Amino acid sequence: MLCSNRLSYIANAEPGIILILAGAVNSPCGGLPKLRGTGTVGAGKFFEVRIVIDPDGFRPNVGIVLMHDDGRVFWARRVRRDGWQFPQGGINTDETPLEAMYRELREETGLLPAHVDVLGATPGWLRYRLPPHAIRHRDKLVCIGQKQVWYLLRFRGLEGDVQLDGTDCPEFDHWRWVDFWYPLQHVVTFKRSVYARALAHLAPHARAVAGALAVPEYALPGRGIGQARQR
Repeated sequence: MLCSNRLSYIANAEPGIILILAGAVNSPCGGLPKLRGTGTVGAGKFFEVRIVIDPDGFRPNVGIVLMHDDGRVFWARRVRRDGWQFPQGGINTDETPLEAMYRELREETGLLPAHVDVLGATPGWLRYRLPPHAIRHRDKLVCIGQKQVWYLLRFRGLEGDVQLDGTDCPEFDHWRWVDFWYPLQHVVTFKRSVYARALAHLAPHARAVAGALAVPEYALPGRGIGQARQR
């Protein structure tokens, strides 16, 4: 394991994980950095790193379900695209998943820790694969998908606290509140399974705040009501 407590969550879960050096220059608007070198956890060398791709090609990531007290959830449209989704983003190796979540929350929504309460999180990793056309096979380290920890947050701020343009490269250009289960039928197809598993796990926490009418039981195909298989 590298000499960093903040990396231990990733290192302990994924022995031999592939690391990309932090000294690389990031490309504009969230692209992968140009590689200067790679290493592995436990290789006996100290690397200061930021981007991580595991040996199976998955990048560690956090997803955020931001919930209003009435059970509706934050739903946002990606800049220059027609797709809508929850906030999400990669975990850097100098972060715990919780730290990454707060950073992504601030970058993508403008909200601070004081604006939210953490109600729950998914255990372990939930994975999804990118569609074939989105995989960059010419990259030195090929990322085939994301493995995620999802957080349910209770919104404590004012709607005016949401600022989508707080960075040079905003992720979203519009947002609205939608019913808790609405995203399952409206997110891009390749993310629907991981959304279903995440929301099914987080639903009891949401129901404890918003009530059963706002967050009803939902029958996931082939998995029963309100249940999801964990990977």
